[in-house]
Amino acid sequence: MAASTKEEPLSPGSRLFQAPRLNLHIIVIMGSKTKINASVIKAGLEQTLIKHPRFSSKLASTFFSSLLRWIPTKVNIEDHVIVPELDLEMDSPNQFVEDYISNLTTMPMDISKPLWEVHILNVKTSEADAVGVLRIHHSIGDGVSLMSLLLACTRKTSNPEALPTLPVQNRKSTSSVSGGFWSFFVIWSTLRIFFNTIVNIVVFMATILFLKDSKSPIYGTPGIEHNPKRFVHKTFCLNDIKLVKNAMNMTVNDVLTGVTQADLSRYLNRIYANEYEKDGVQKQKANNLPKRIRLTAIILVNTRPTAGIQALADMMAKNSKANWGSQIGYIIVPFTIALQDDPVDYVRGAKTIVDRKKQSLEVTFTSQLANFVQKTFGDKAAAALLHRVVSNTTLAFSNMVGPQEEIIFYGHTLAYIAPSVYGHPHALTIHVQSYINNLTICLAVDPSLIPDPHQLCADFEESLNIIKNAVLEKGLIKEIA
Repeated sequence: MAASTKEEPLSPGSRLFQAPRLNLHIIVIMGSKTKINASVIKAGLEQTLIKHPRFSSKLASTFFSSLLRWIPTKVNIEDHVIVPELDLEMDSPNQFVEDYISNLTTMPMDISKPLWEVHILNVKTSEADAVGVLRIHHSIGDGVSLMSLLLACTRKTSNPEALPTLPVQNRKSTSSVSGGFWSFFVIWSTLRIFFNTIVNIVVFMATILFLKDSKSPIYGTPGIEHNPKRFVHKTFCLNDIKLVKNAMNMTVNDVLTGVTQADLSRYLNRIYANEYEKDGVQKQKANNLPKRIRLTAIILVNTRPTAGIQALADMMAKNSKANWGSQIGYIIVPFTIALQDDPVDYVRGAKTIVDRKKQSLEVTFTSQLANFVQKTFGDKAAAALLHRVVSNTTLAFSNMVGPQEEIIFYGHTLAYIAPSVYGHPHALTIHVQSYINNLTICLAVDPSLIPDPHQLCADFEESLNIIKNAVLEKGLIKEIA
């Protein structure tokens, strides 16, 4: 079944993700509350996802040009939905699922067909009765667009005809600022944006040229993008995050960034303590962290306005096209690695950092810089630039908003959604995905450097509880929104 008859060139972002050192793939792990019926999934995909041009086209060169293009092709659904035969009496279903997905990261995708596939694992785990795994090459689209497209294939459990709804972000109003204060506010905001932008540009350029993160136990080694990755996840109650958010007058993203800093600090402190013990060094202090650790996260930001879920659903239903393609900007976020006396300082510091990033044009500059390099020097130069920036940072971090209500994916009720990515030079990638009243943190790790990713998840949970309890002890709690 083909959805389009027109060949299309790859977008600049898609060409970057086809570079040998940036061969990125997206993984979406979905837990189902029931066994998965493969026939139902195939029928649903044929009626929706395959109608999207990118999911019904393969990459190939033409007679007139050696450059890769999206070439429409007939999709054989049997080539894209994989249902392996499983031993239902296996000792550790959770371990099997982790091993299975990890093995996918060692297998290249077949470019003779559209670059996506669905794996159905009908094995009962601790969180679901079955697991579906989507593997999509990143050149098909950016993460935000692809997640929106996936959600456009789902419906509410309470109303099987209705699309899911996403939370609406509340933006602070400046209507109360009036008179002479308004002019002062505009001038001050402009100066602040200008200053923050200059600082961020300097740091970004320094990261390209010479500025590297400290060589910590979680810092990636050269060539790490080619190593197998392992994916683990853990689900938390969103109300715990909201409690801290409301008490500290912050956003969910501020709190998540702060908890992640606390998580990494706790984890690295334990690792360094173990290294000291191996070296025979007696360490009496509870703090085993080096005095200064430079640890930064890179965040890829989609600069193209993403079509809404309704528009994407209409697009697949009507076999039409929406605004698509990867247009990416980058933000480098410094993480504070320390054992704070007051746990609340983790989220306070995170808010300060995130606010500075919001009041900056860093995303615009980095996006334009990448476009300039790509147009002037070609895809290889742009890919080398991005690879160098990512290599000089420690991790990738992402937070995505999901449905507010329970949803069904082609008739199957979802227990959780855990997206991630692999193929970039990081030993650690952290994705946070909200769903109903839960947050799922999904880690993609290189097991040769991070052999105990479940401990990182446990440290995240403990760090959140410590920060939440500190907020309660200080009497800062407000009504949960």
